[in-house]
Amino acid sequence: MSNTWIDSFPGLVALEGPLRAELEAAAKRIRLPQGSRIFGPGQSPTSYVLLIEGDIRVSQVSEGGREIVLYRVQPGESCALTTTCLLGGEDYQAEAIAETDVEAVAIPRATFDDMIARSASFRRFVLAGFTHRVTELFKLVDDIAFRRMDARLAGKLLELASDGDELAMTHQQIATELGTAREVVSRLLNELQRRGWVSSTRGVVHLVDRAALQRLAAEG
Repeated sequence: MSNTWIDSFPGLVALEGPLRAELEAAAKRIRLPQGSRIFGPGQSPTSYVLLIEGDIRVSQVSEGGREIVLYRVQPGESCALTTTCLLGGEDYQAEAIAETDVEAVAIPRATFDDMIARSASFRRFVLAGFTHRVTELFKLVDDIAFRRMDARLAGKLLELASDGDELAMTHQQIATELGTAREVVSRLLNELQRRGWVSSTRGVVHLVDRAALQRLAAEG
């Protein structure tokens, strides 16, 4: 059997032969440029999207206008909010933006419903991805409710910088990641800079002492 997009998703490789062929025939590959708005509040999902390449940011804006990043969809994943809306017949309450150029597979809603009903393998794949994301969202709620903001900031800096020591983000962008105000992030970054743990230039935060940031993140 020749490789297809399904082989990019290990959970679908076990899909029953005839159903696999039906899924491949119904699905469409899509490509979107960086900055594309994939969905927004009040819209109804028309397809179940599986990401092959790129990065999608899912965020929500409060009534007061404050934005928080809920999660990111990475290659090999689906969007948990889309799954929720498809299964529950609800409209979106958040927004998804392509942070990079993206390539994905769109499975029409009718095909998604049919596969959910007929294929145990497809159901397991969908629910496994959904469960993983819901667990992450519970952790986000726990962080917001119970962790100190300085500890959350330290952890977020380490997460976003990954293995590097430089983070090309503005104070406002970091605030959006944390769901807080820019002024709060600026004040806390100034304190971290005073301690010698970070340094900051316009639009860039340099991680000077990762070990200290890791200790702070663990404290909160």
